[in-house]
Amino acid sequence: MMFSAQTYSVLVVSAAQKFNDILAQMLPGSDYYPVTFVGNVAAARRELIDRAYDFVIVNAPLPDDSGIRLAIDAEDKSGTVVLLLVRSELYEQTSEKVTPQGVFTLAKPTPAQVLQQGLRWMASARERLRRLEKKATTVEEKMEEIRLVNRAKWILIEQLKMTETDAHHHIEKQAMDRCVSRREIALGIIKTYS
Repeated sequence: MMFSAQTYSVLVVSAAQKFNDILAQMLPGSDYYPVTFVGNVAAARRELIDRAYDFVIVNAPLPDDSGIRLAIDAEDKSGTVVLLLVRSELYEQTSEKVTPQGVFTLAKPTPAQVLQQGLRWMASARERLRRLEKKATTVEEKMEEIRLVNRAKWILIEQLKMTETDAHHHIEKQAMDRCVSRREIALGIIKTYS
């Protein structure tokens, strides 16, 4: 398909067998795995409880609902990118409703080339989400390290009567001398004095 060696998991919510057959051909196992097809909103909701998907493609309407609420709810799941296909006469109204929620929308009938472009947009959005998730994890880890270092500094201040500056320098020096992170030094201090 496209990007690196990334494989995307896909949930297709569609009651139209012809659409499912065409889409299945556009989702080769080398780029999309697993690809799960369900025919209604209820089955899709059960599927989304059991597993996280990179992509959710909703071919509206569905036998038990319009599929719009499902698309919005699926988009709220962390890391999921949603494509909603709606009849052309409903496109403008639906797009205005779901676009602010982050849902991609295409009008039906949808030519195969346009659907292929939609898949590329979804992959691009998913990769951007992946990078943001990674940055968020990095920030959380740094904040945790700062909390541990501060806790260790206060232990050194209380137990060894160091000044805050001396405690900070002590942790920094130990980390450099031992070639380990400040986090590891802080954990050692906390373990020793707690």
